[in-house]
Amino acid sequence: MLEEALSFHAESKEQLEAFKSRFLGKKGVLTELFAQMKTVGAEDRKEFGQKVNAIKQAAEEKISHYVAVFENSESNTVSDTDLSLPGQFYPLGSMHPVSKVRRQILEIFSRIGFTIAEGPEIEDDWHNFSALNFPPEHPARDMQDTFFMEGEGQFALRTHTSSVQVRIMENGKPPIRITAPGRVYRNEAISARAHCLFHQVEGLYIDKNVSFADLKQTLLYFAKEMFGADTKIRLRPSYFPFTEPSAEMDVSCNICSGKGCNICKGTGWLEIMGCGMVDPQVLTNCGIDPQHYSGYAFGMGVERITMLKYSIKDLRLFFENDIKFLEQFR
Repeated sequence: MLEEALSFHAESKEQLEAFKSRFLGKKGVLTELFAQMKTVGAEDRKEFGQKVNAIKQAAEEKISHYVAVFENSESNTVSDTDLSLPGQFYPLGSMHPVSKVRRQILEIFSRIGFTIAEGPEIEDDWHNFSALNFPPEHPARDMQDTFFMEGEGQFALRTHTSSVQVRIMENGKPPIRITAPGRVYRNEAISARAHCLFHQVEGLYIDKNVSFADLKQTLLYFAKEMFGADTKIRLRPSYFPFTEPSAEMDVSCNICSGKGCNICKGTGWLEIMGCGMVDPQVLTNCGIDPQHYSGYAFGMGVERITMLKYSIKDLRLFFENDIKFLEQFR
């Protein structure tokens, strides 16, 4: 029996199972040999037991050896999978183009000392209109331009982030130099160039002896940093209730370098923001003495800047969450 156990060779798992059953099974060889121990004389029992244990040890070693052989053989079996193929690609998300441009705008102004201020999106009449010199009959107060909230008091979804500027002036003291980014809402029909929801970044600088020249130089610096070193700006007279004098700012078209194209409608210029010197009455409304302080303010639509920067013609693309569109801005 010992010789049989030592010389055993298995070609398959079936042969190994048969060998295991023959030697270690309930009716196997070793079970019978251990049963015969009772009939062996006392003087021969020790020698008989040693031989039986030797057979058991040889059988167990053979079984362990071939179990390892077969397991190793299975792990090295060639898979149907072609390991030379590239792995499966899982697309990664990226920052939305409006978020990218918003971050760039804020970073540019942070280099020249502007900090970020934020405020609520639901505003009262004072912060959204009255403190900014909007008279009671101003069209912006009409339901066609503003989303008013139902209930007591007159609250509305803010129509601009100028309300943040009012809060900062009311609760702080000059010098004040802030940018106010955020979502704003206006009751407008959605089209390729307008939406009821969009994003703004407004700026405010209040200090002693602030002039229109300071405003112009600040905006020129921003335009060159955003659109390129060759960018030029021009300021056209305009009107806003909260600034005097007021202006609209254009930049030279970055598509045609100011020569005229379909994007700039042949003018060579693109409008990007409104700006002006803070009206003294607004300073008074916010508790700042206009005899000692002056300042400027500006505001731009982030979607507008993004459309110009990336030559996008339809504002609605920013809100449709189309992967084919968004993946261009990785």
